[in-house]
Amino acid sequence: MIAPGQSGECRVRINLDGVLHSVVYGYPCSANVDPVEKKPVFHFLPGTPILSLATVGCNLHCKNCQNWEISQANPEDSQAFACPPEKVVALAQQYQCPSIAYTYTEPIIYYEYTYDTAKLARQAGIRSVLVTAGYVNAPPWRDLLQHIAAVRVDLKSVSDAFYRDICSATLKPVQNALVVAKSMGVHVEVVNLVIPTLNDKPDEIRDLARWVRANLGRETPLHFSGFAPMYKMRHLPPTSLQILETAREIAASEGLEYIYIGNRQTATGENTYCPGCQRLLIQRVGFAVLQNSLKDGHCPDCGREIYGIWK
Repeated sequence: MIAPGQSGECRVRINLDGVLHSVVYGYPCSANVDPVEKKPVFHFLPGTPILSLATVGCNLHCKNCQNWEISQANPEDSQAFACPPEKVVALAQQYQCPSIAYTYTEPIIYYEYTYDTAKLARQAGIRSVLVTAGYVNAPPWRDLLQHIAAVRVDLKSVSDAFYRDICSATLKPVQNALVVAKSMGVHVEVVNLVIPTLNDKPDEIRDLARWVRANLGRETPLHFSGFAPMYKMRHLPPTSLQILETAREIAASEGLEYIYIGNRQTATGENTYCPGCQRLLIQRVGFAVLQNSLKDGHCPDCGREIYGIWK
């Protein structure tokens, strides 16, 4: 289907003499040391730094993409630097990062690079986190997850029409990827970007919360993030804090235990509370952890185990 010398829709695989070659393996376009809360991942080693990297490319074409300059870029139009898996692991050790995030664009697109780095990192005692849209077939997904500690998946909607219109994708593979990750014992957190007029109706939010509870469990953290106008959606307004707070209330009424608000300043929307006794366990402001009163992953008051990876 891909002519000789041409690339696929992802733009990072090229047909050379009848063989597809990745042109981004070992060549990230971005690498930073971030707080893990920036991913956002709230129930995984809170307050720790995470080495974060990406190559160009994506298998989705979301009209609202916040990193479109690199996710939708051609490799030849982007600056990159040599950083093979061995160097990534060495950098994580150098900067005392207990984990590595494959993020910013789509780690499924640079699958081989992600796989080899995560495998090597695991051997060195460093955990790996996928920040992904989850648009992937099951067999390679299962293979990759053997080396992954946590996934933070964008569940953009539970409407297939939304995925087709906004992302040039489909819903079912994403739902399947989430279920598979949870079934394999990988730590799972879900992000839903709430976009005004497109997926912000109470019934849509309720359907999404119900799906998360029924298929992933009520303990699965759900983050509602505020939309900002960019890329091909500059005509829409930012998501109001009121809409995000309403989404949080709806998800709570459907029985989800850990619900967060992102991309907006809020007094309590980033805090973790015990679902049993409502004790404040982790207080956050932005990407900073102000206090963490967990005791070996349990509430210090009622003793309830809190879902997550804490050490």
